[in-house]
Amino acid sequence: MDENKLDEELKKIWDEKPNVHSNDIKEDSWEDFRSKAFPSKKKTFSWRNYAAAAAVIVMLIGTGIYLIKDPFKNDISIAGNVIENTTSEIKTITLPDSSKVELSPHSKIEFANNFSINRKIEMEGEAYFKVKKDKKHPFEVFCNETTTKVLGTSFTVVGQDKTGVIVMLYEGSVQMNVKGQSENWVLKPGEKFTYGNGNPAIEEFNRFTDFDNEKLSNVSTYIEKNYGYKMIIPAEYNDQRITLRITKKEDLKTIIQLISEMYNLKFEVNEKVKQITFQ
Repeated sequence: MDENKLDEELKKIWDEKPNVHSNDIKEDSWEDFRSKAFPSKKKTFSWRNYAAAAAVIVMLIGTGIYLIKDPFKNDISIAGNVIENTTSEIKTITLPDSSKVELSPHSKIEFANNFSINRKIEMEGEAYFKVKKDKKHPFEVFCNETTTKVLGTSFTVVGQDKTGVIVMLYEGSVQMNVKGQSENWVLKPGEKFTYGNGNPAIEEFNRFTDFDNEKLSNVSTYIEKNYGYKMIIPAEYNDQRITLRITKKEDLKTIIQLISEMYNLKFEVNEKVKQITFQ
């Protein structure tokens, strides 16, 4: 039997068990194993290599284990960078792929050094994610027993106790998976996924903040409370009325630009004192 034929036979054995792993996971784990078992095709072919590899594969399949590709075993592929928010305020983090994370107090995220191609995050607590689109590298968030998989969107993940999780989707779409369950759930904007005591559920939630003919000063109060920036507007605009709908996790820059265009005002942002001045 030649080298290519043996390679095909080993691949068949690898793909047989266990069924709980998806085809993508099996394929990735096979390539990972193959590259390590046979690092270079230029090396002299050895029957011992294949015999040893076959033995390892049979052993792994018999125990239901695959090499570092189980999506719920992340200590190997994710460890590297730990960011913990020990303050009482939300901490904004820019990830290596330019995605944004608003990390709530007493929360923590962990990701690998090669995050730009290995976009996996393990988290505790609560965090809001604004994900940069990258079709080649899906973005995954592991929290307790759930995985939130996304290409590009914005959502909030809230870990509760040891297994409970709430995921609220503001834009785009995400796929939810639960450890030990073959079913998956795809969320649409405005839907909330709740998992607790082994029971998943989907329901709608209000993802918008509405200002219906309200004073502009009310928007100023909202910005200060939710973004931590004080908004200074000319006194003659305090009683101006505004009707505006924004997502509850809208970028602050978008809100500022909207106000600027609606009232034909210029603005300056002072990052040191977190203040926005319109004039």
